Amino acid sequence: MKVSAPVEGLDAMTVTDQIEDHQARCLPHVLSLRMLARDALEAPLSLLAVAEVIRATEAILAEAETAAREARAAAGSGPGLAVFLGARLSRLAVAADDAVAAARAGDLAQLRRHLRRFDTLTSAIWAVQDAVSRPAGF
Repeated sequence: MKVSAPVEGLDAMTVTDQIEDHQARCLPHVLSLRMLARDALEAPLSLLAVAEVIRATEAILAEAETAAREARAAAGSGPGLAVFLGARLSRLAVAADDAVAAARAGDLAQLRRHLRRFDTLTSAIWAVQDAVSRPAGF
């Protein structure tokens, strides 16, 4: 039996698909945080809302970290990419911590600001991971 050589770009497409799966799993959490950010100034923050901020930011961070590992593996072991993705993940983690702290403090204005920043940083890290995981020409 003859084993064919792997098709160039096939592994990268698999990684791209995996990263897209991570993004899809984050979508409900992202939408939940967007709703909280929109409603944060209109109603007092409940304990359930605080718990949702914690749960959603933790879930998004976990998916982003896993996707970053997969993107680094797909792109090779260049130290520049690892440092860049590590810095992006650190900024995302800080934004998550800030949002959780604001939620726990009941500071609705700060919560809204930090959730928007977290949303922006989440979109940015997905864009980077998409770019490094796609094969050239796709």
